Amino acid sequence: MDGENGIEVAGLVRDFKGGVRAVDGIDLRVAPGEIYGFLGPNGAGKSTTVLVLTTLLPPTAGSARVAGMDVVREGPAVRRAIGASLQESALDPFLTGREHMRLQSALHGLGRSEAERRGSELLERVGLTEAAERKVGGYSGGMKRRLDLGLALVHSPRLLFLDEPTTGLDPQSRAALWDEVRRLAGEGVTVFLTTQYLEEADVLADRVGIIDRGRIVAEGTPAALKAAIGRASVEAVPSDPGERGRLGEVLARFGETAAGAPAAVAVQLPEGVSDLAEIVRALDAEGIAIADLRLHQPTLDDVFLAKTGRSLEGAGENGDAKSGDREVGNASGAAATKAGTSA
Repeated sequence: MDGENGIEVAGLVRDFKGGVRAVDGIDLRVAPGEIYGFLGPNGAGKSTTVLVLTTLLPPTAGSARVAGMDVVREGPAVRRAIGASLQESALDPFLTGREHMRLQSALHGLGRSEAERRGSELLERVGLTEAAERKVGGYSGGMKRRLDLGLALVHSPRLLFLDEPTTGLDPQSRAALWDEVRRLAGEGVTVFLTTQYLEEADVLADRVGIIDRGRIVAEGTPAALKAAIGRASVEAVPSDPGERGRLGEVLARFGETAAGAPAAVAVQLPEGVSDLAEIVRALDAEGIAIADLRLHQPTLDDVFLAKTGRSLEGAGENGDAKSGDREVGNASGAAATKAGTSA
């Protein structure tokens, strides 16, 4: 690995008073230019890991190298190479957005003209040009998070640490921050992103590490992790509850029975989405009217459930359906079901 922009962690441990082990011997490697999603519930050890990697906490044991430098022996050099937007931002409510940029630029040793240029560029990039002269105390939560991101980028860091950057943000602010993270990665910046939002890790991360109780329980690309724990399944609800038995007989031709809602029948699909058309034709041929038909793809929450026996807190926050569910049709009869499936 090119250590200039990468992260290498070996046997990292961090203990707190009372014998609490927040990080329990983790190993990880983040390649230069990669977006690495660090996924887990509150208290799993995500933020503690970030504090160690950003030199704000010393490790109890193990080693960590960031940008090719040891976080203990070369802390000042590590801090010059990285940017960090942590959960608790250090914003002064009595300073304006532009004044924050000037202060941060001065702390990094930028000259006055360069500081003004860089500050204006970053305020525009994070969508705060119009609010630049307003005091931060009047900013919304989303505006503060975007300003904090801009401040972390003042010195053009090679690595960026984002600790749950979208917690509490509205969907528009979250989407804007996602776009900025993608743009930065496209420019070669390595991004270490902690989150408890499944969708965020799935959409943004090149690779994901899932941490639980201080240990990494799974690691890989989102697609590979999901593929490793199960196949797609289809779940159908008959319009007539009395047809549930016949519905089960038809679906059993296409796969093994899977867990589903009380009124539904679900089966795993060996061939995935390609089985759907055949299923719809079979239901139509049997004259079974379907009230609801859903395709469920494995999700990162399924991965976490398989590895730990429990679900993540971020699961299901965007609605009743899991993030891997797709509503295929909602119809009153077999013909309408067929139309809804092809839509």
